[in-house]
Amino acid sequence: MSSVNRIVLLLIATVAFAQKPLPPPGIAIPAEERQQLEAELSRLREAMTPLKGSPHYSDVAVIERAVASALRYNEFYQLAEFGRAHDLLAYAMERAEQLSTGSAPWTRAKGLVPLGYQSKLDDSIQPYGLVVPPSYSADAPRKWRLDIWLHGRGDTLSELAFLWQRLNNMGEFTPRDTIMLHLYGRYCNASKFAGEIDLLEAVADVKRRYAIDEDRIALRGFSMGGASTWHIGAHYAGMFAVAAPGAGFAETAQYQKMTAETLKAMPLWERQLFHWYDATDYAANFYNLPLVAYSGEKDKQIQAAQIMGRALEGEGLSLAHVIGPNTEHKYEPGAKLEVAARVDALAEKGRRAVPRKLRFVTYTLRYNQMRWLKVEALESHWDRARVEAEIREPGFFTLRTENVKAFRLEFGPGEYPFDQEVKPTVTINGTPVRWPKGANTDLSWQAEFHREGIQWVAGPAKPGLAKRHGLQGPIDDAFMSRFLFVRPTGQSRDAKLGAWAAGEMERAMKRWRGIFRGEVRVKDDTQVTEADMAESHLILWGDAGSNQVIARIAEQLPVKAEAGQAAVMVYPNPLQPTRYVVLNSGFTFREDADGTNSRQVPMLPDWAIVDLSTPPDRHWPGKVVRAGFFDEEWKVKR
Repeated sequence: MSSVNRIVLLLIATVAFAQKPLPPPGIAIPAEERQQLEAELSRLREAMTPLKGSPHYSDVAVIERAVASALRYNEFYQLAEFGRAHDLLAYAMERAEQLSTGSAPWTRAKGLVPLGYQSKLDDSIQPYGLVVPPSYSADAPRKWRLDIWLHGRGDTLSELAFLWQRLNNMGEFTPRDTIMLHLYGRYCNASKFAGEIDLLEAVADVKRRYAIDEDRIALRGFSMGGASTWHIGAHYAGMFAVAAPGAGFAETAQYQKMTAETLKAMPLWERQLFHWYDATDYAANFYNLPLVAYSGEKDKQIQAAQIMGRALEGEGLSLAHVIGPNTEHKYEPGAKLEVAARVDALAEKGRRAVPRKLRFVTYTLRYNQMRWLKVEALESHWDRARVEAEIREPGFFTLRTENVKAFRLEFGPGEYPFDQEVKPTVTINGTPVRWPKGANTDLSWQAEFHREGIQWVAGPAKPGLAKRHGLQGPIDDAFMSRFLFVRPTGQSRDAKLGAWAAGEMERAMKRWRGIFRGEVRVKDDTQVTEADMAESHLILWGDAGSNQVIARIAEQLPVKAEAGQAAVMVYPNPLQPTRYVVLNSGFTFREDADGTNSRQVPMLPDWAIVDLSTPPDRHWPGKVVRAGFFDEEWKVKR
């Protein structure tokens, strides 16, 4: 099938969403309103200047950034938001004045508390909100249950609108003696990519501020937030005591009603990339995480729970599914009480400290851990890898593995499940392997095992270039850790490529801000340092003629483009192999995915060759003539 026909099929599959801009343009800002807000922002910035370095600076800066962004990017969506912006700036000024005297009373406040943190991804200040219970006391010798709420889709949910909500809306659930964390999730992405990292960073920030009980963290959300809960729960099942998704979607193809013909028209690598976020593929992981799903009886999004129920049945599990009778897309009051009671009971019981049995499935080393098990290497990415592991007394582990080449067993202080001196035997697929050491004196223990041919042996695999957690591709993975755009300052050897790369870089910067709500960090190629390479993935634009960093590594890259083409790829940086380089690409889903979060999935694998005779559009960076994944040693598959 021709690429033109293939694109037509994909357009048909998403026709209802294809032209929906994200974020949408805002209303006109009156000149007088703009002038007043700019003056208030200026006064706030002046008050903030001496506060830099304070551990609470971000709690002021997050409000300044929200209002400034709404002005800069035309993101006021209703007249009332002008007054709200003034109120938020006054609230931020009050915080700044308090902080200038060494006081931060909001850190001990109860009720609605909007906060901010600085993201390691791009240094942006990101918002989140807490609902702190009346029983909370910073001096109490106890740890607190934490519930994470993932919001529904809101195309106009700017940072300004979100912070206003977090000052005025208690939210869907307010369980007793529980800190509720409301995530912004970097806007409107169903907690994927940077939205996923936002969850991890925000939780870490809450733990920095409050005494959180690691074994009593609940995950919940509705609509898009329900989709977020399915995905986060499936991929991070070991992190939570309970997950409670409401409505949403759980995968892409069936939710989008893609036909067999549509799927067949896709190249294999594109279909394989559905394995990144399809929660149905990770259903086995819910063996380790209690689930309470909710749907309205008449809600079309009941499909998510139904398809997950079938996937769970394949694992011998039966989904606890609360259904609101005669209800569309909302919580039915009686069913809501039932969901709340079940979640409370499971959160009170808490996560099992050291589970005796684990069941774990993954398709990528991006997700490689289930409690005391870490998968360190796969035989083949994007094929299913599975481990069933059990602690047996006295001194035995048993594991059954599929598509796994190396793994680690890891127990923290006090967690070793045997007597301290026991040197356990680990039986892998029927073969016993002895580990020569018992626990450390703090009762922690770890052991590594890898395969040599068909034989499992104790110890780590031999060092060398290989896919591993956080360095396994595809291209989009580079935007889930700290990254730096490297701008070319020279003359491209191919004028057409130079113009294309400049356009793609501009597009990527605009898209990052619009979809993931940050400002891309940028440096000229002549200014990149060894420290930059050590701390950041480098996103390189141009070619060996225009970009000095590309020139330094070009001969070591495994994919080359011909004249009139461009190579895009992710690859371990030859100058710093613990980080990536990416050639000429931002995150790979484009504007055609903006209308529905279920289409926000990776659109390119580890590498691709783009024919520049076809201009970029809403779907592709040009005509993709070849693309694929590198093998487990970062070599081109033959």
